[in-house]
Amino acid sequence: MNLVCLDLESVLVPEIWIGLAERTGIDALRLTTRDNPDYHALMRGRMRLLDDHGLTISDLRMVVAEMVPLDGAVSFLERLRPQFQIVVLSDAFYELVTPLMGFLGWPTLFCHRLEIEQGRIIGYRLRQEDSKRRAVSAFQGLNFKVIAAGDSHNDISMLTQADVGILFRPPDTMISDHPGFEVVNDHAVLGDAIEAAAKRLNKF
Repeated sequence: MNLVCLDLESVLVPEIWIGLAERTGIDALRLTTRDNPDYHALMRGRMRLLDDHGLTISDLRMVVAEMVPLDGAVSFLERLRPQFQIVVLSDAFYELVTPLMGFLGWPTLFCHRLEIEQGRIIGYRLRQEDSKRRAVSAFQGLNFKVIAAGDSHNDISMLTQADVGILFRPPDTMISDHPGFEVVNDHAVLGDAIEAAAKRLNKF
């Protein structure tokens, strides 16, 4: 049986932190895992900026409340759902992204937790380190063949672990640094690539 694992931000929905940067005018919040492969350094920088500017969880939730899925994402999921089990593997946080799951048909979501005190984000708890890769490995241990798609540095270990890994709308540096992955830039083409990968895997 084939299972599809998808990153969330920049694959199915917009980047939340970029949305906050646009709302507040704080350009440093535009940095994402597409720019910085060190997730912990990225999060420390984000929390520092939130503190410096007096931003709270409410500010982030207002950004999320205005978001809708990326064009093509919903029809892409509707196309895949009858054919595959779908799991979203994200380095975002349940406290932020849960409202977006309704737009996407409530797929299974594995992500992390924020630590919040009187509205301030004071820390975060990872479900586990390298959680995307380890989830894929666990699914493979259950005898699933895994097809994965993502766009950022933090997706590479997941894509490498998967039976088939696909880069979706990655920055040019990702393409040059990781030439072994198929690259697609459109949800319809991503659906084609996943279906083709499943046919190849089903031959074995």
